[in-house]
Amino acid sequence: MTTCVALEESVQFVRGVGPKRAADFANLGVHTVGDLLEHLPFRYELRPESKPIGSLQLGETATIIGELRNVRTRGSYSNQRITAQVVDGTGRCNVQWFNSAYLVDMLHYGQVVRLTGKVDVWRDLASLTNPQLTIVEEDKDPFADDVDRCVPVYPATADLLSRDIRRIVGNILEHAVESVVEFVPESIRDRRHLPPRRTAFLRCHQPTSPDDPPVARRRLAYDELLLCQLAVQISRRALKRNAQADPIALTDEIDQRIRRRLPFQLTNGQDKVIEEICRDLCAPTPMNRLLQADVGAGKTAVAIYAALATIANRKQVTLLAPTEVLASQHHAKIGHYLQGGRVRTELLVGSTAKSKRAATLRGLAAGEVDWLIGTHALLESEVDFAKLALVIIDEQHKFGVAQRASLRSKGRAPHTLVMTATPIPRTLAMTAFGDLDVSTMRERPPGRQPVETRLVRPTQTGQAWSFVRSRLSQGEQAYIVYPLVEESDALPLKAASVEVKRLSDTVLGGFEVALLHGRMRPTEKAKVMEAFRSGRIHALVSTTVIEVGVDVPDATLMIIQHAERYGLSQLHQLRGRVGRGAKNSYCLLFSDTGEGTAAERLEVLCQTDDGFRIAEEDLRIRGPGELLGTRQHGLLTFKVADMVQDIELLELARDDAAAILAEDDTLCRSEHAALRTELLRKYEAKMQLADVA
Repeated sequence: MTTCVALEESVQFVRGVGPKRAADFANLGVHTVGDLLEHLPFRYELRPESKPIGSLQLGETATIIGELRNVRTRGSYSNQRITAQVVDGTGRCNVQWFNSAYLVDMLHYGQVVRLTGKVDVWRDLASLTNPQLTIVEEDKDPFADDVDRCVPVYPATADLLSRDIRRIVGNILEHAVESVVEFVPESIRDRRHLPPRRTAFLRCHQPTSPDDPPVARRRLAYDELLLCQLAVQISRRALKRNAQADPIALTDEIDQRIRRRLPFQLTNGQDKVIEEICRDLCAPTPMNRLLQADVGAGKTAVAIYAALATIANRKQVTLLAPTEVLASQHHAKIGHYLQGGRVRTELLVGSTAKSKRAATLRGLAAGEVDWLIGTHALLESEVDFAKLALVIIDEQHKFGVAQRASLRSKGRAPHTLVMTATPIPRTLAMTAFGDLDVSTMRERPPGRQPVETRLVRPTQTGQAWSFVRSRLSQGEQAYIVYPLVEESDALPLKAASVEVKRLSDTVLGGFEVALLHGRMRPTEKAKVMEAFRSGRIHALVSTTVIEVGVDVPDATLMIIQHAERYGLSQLHQLRGRVGRGAKNSYCLLFSDTGEGTAAERLEVLCQTDDGFRIAEEDLRIRGPGELLGTRQHGLLTFKVADMVQDIELLELARDDAAAILAEDDTLCRSEHAALRTELLRKYEAKMQLADVA
């Protein structure tokens, strides 16, 4: 009779683990028996049924079973070679292992072993090098389990090898799966052709054929995606059901007043998104909308429209930006549009003087400030609004869910508009940002120029700098971006503070070159930016502080040093700083990388300027964790599901979650009891699941 093992039990108490190996497992994120079950193989090796040594063919991958002879060890511990022969009734086979010191004490004369490897020839005998090894226990029939086998290979560490994990999983698997609860309703399993959850775990860890793992993995990935979609959709429903926002009325008169304030005509794409936003603002439930637009698509104009509509209803607006440079630029641009009007805008950043800060906070609390623009300083407890009705968050990927919630808490269920110029792949929009309605703008405003992107190898640098000089001589300007402010002993990279002088003295001699980075005092940064905008500075040497928002129409050159150090979306953002005027613009990617994912990223950037395609490629190459950082990990702790390959499965899970909640929005029916329990176990601490708690 099989004895169940609780999934919550510490992995330390599994046979073959103990305290030391438990620490090794912890490095892999495995703490409990349940974690061990979910630590799935990342690939499988096919080990064929054994054949007699005398029938081995050169070049084939084969399995043999026989006795060890002539076991010898040569070389030092760090460069060890073990040789032996394996014999059966049909012949002999030479065997050797390199750098496998752990085998020295395991192998001895007369042992029966099962070996799988590629057949070669050495000294006129068949030979296997570094074959897969199984030592057959003395009381076991070596041919009892002699069939084609699909052997799992696990994510491992130097101290905890895949074969050790395979043995430990084998010790516990049969008992552990007895504790696995089936929480997906049978009707869904039948419709989606999903095997039972217990069977899926068994077939992932001990497949009977190569066809088993894909089917089993699909079931376990679906489970993760279904739970995620239920959490997202319940959270959205709770927000709409429980929060009462101030409706923002929009009349034809207000619409015309706003449009007259803008010095350009809105594009069709902007008008479409404004219509979606206004429909949300008019409702008594809070808007929670993500505006994603490619670089230069004009999302700031849309935000200004939404803000002025709110202010026309005698409510307050706040705009949160990730850097002082961007916040200051927003404040200046908005102030220019509203010049001569009655809307009072204020800027609040970390460097705001105490007296100015105090006056701004008094005016804000009294309702005299209509629009407060700032950085993380807006999140401080002293910032108190009289009637906050709209929160705008620019470059939302720079902020976390908690920061969004903190700013929203300063009003009575304010409407929220979060914006990004880094288009979000569909899978992330449905998971990490699934609590948001999504508006998309692809169309660029008239006058935006395409940017020609070129990869500059070390042998081409002289030619590239000659090209830069020729453009600067024609009155154009350049950004030159470095990954570091100061030189580092740990990283062999060029630094902006050092290169600014070298460039001035060499390749850019005769031109005005200046430095901008995040550590400078705000007054210094403002002074440099103003000189660059006015054309007094020809080349601005900077870090990625200029990644977002900086708008200088005469800047036509973006030079990125060590381009391989950046992600695709960040490179696309930097490239978006040019191409804002009437002249042709160029992005030069300086890199000495040869091949691999870094080179692949740069090639993608040279091939397209479509931010949506770039976002999908960035997700494929880097994965969601690196793309989003730790801030959004609450919904992306998937152990099985893959954000690139499982898009169709995610859409099925989304549809199934919606169907379940349409019939049973609190999951209180008996057929959903196990699903409700599993959902709360996984997501109650991460999302607002009060409706099912």
